[in-house]
Amino acid sequence: MPPNERFNADRERLPIDPRTDLPLPPRTQPGYYPGFSTLSQQSFWDAATREVVRKRVHEVPPIRFFNSEEARLMQTVCEHLLPQDDRDAEHKIPILPFIDERLHHGRTPGYRFEDMPPDGDAYRLGLQAIEQMSRANHQRAFAEISWREQDELLKSIHDAKPLSGAEEIWKGMPIHRYWGLVVQDCVEMYYAHPWAWDEVGFGGPAYPRAYMRLERGEAEPWEVEERRYEWKAPPVSASDPPEEEIAAHKGDPPAGQGGTH
Repeated sequence: MPPNERFNADRERLPIDPRTDLPLPPRTQPGYYPGFSTLSQQSFWDAATREVVRKRVHEVPPIRFFNSEEARLMQTVCEHLLPQDDRDAEHKIPILPFIDERLHHGRTPGYRFEDMPPDGDAYRLGLQAIEQMSRANHQRAFAEISWREQDELLKSIHDAKPLSGAEEIWKGMPIHRYWGLVVQDCVEMYYAHPWAWDEVGFGGPAYPRAYMRLERGEAEPWEVEERRYEWKAPPVSASDPPEEEIAAHKGDPPAGQGGTH
């Protein structure tokens, strides 16, 4: 894709300011806690904790489990599950390398469902299924279809109603367990990173300093006050329901993306 087309495609994926209907520009620190930095507090951590957190920023592991084609496809899946278009290029959190590291070393959460293959096999089978579904329904590789088409294909897996093309794979691997495996890994790797802590206002490791203000929701001296802003998903995303459905449920308790209510 030519650079100007890539720029336009990336711009289409930015969250939208509902007041202006214009894309919200990428920022160093998205979220509702501008100026908050967990890493600014690292002098209060013990040496072991400081080293573990430091490595998550400065020592991103190389890709060793996935081959180059699998890695490209899995990177796109990660971008759909946890979009980071609201982050500037220098502050995107590396999800794929840490999933790859877990699989390369064979680390597990200590259990495996009896109807699921080993995690590494499950990942490879799932990527094969995604590619087969794309070719069966769009006659093109997953990387070549539009962002919206990719979103809808992945949503069919989320809904456990997969598009045609990978029936044999889903017969041998429960689709809901595969989806849960991938989503859990993406979420865990993202929110283990200190830049994600900044995004949600998490104060970071409490040892040895500990937290002091445990009542009435008061902020600690090193924290900042929440500053919310409204946003909605870009039109190329399948994550938000249609506008008419939103209007029909106006007044219901907030659900889904907190930024849109």
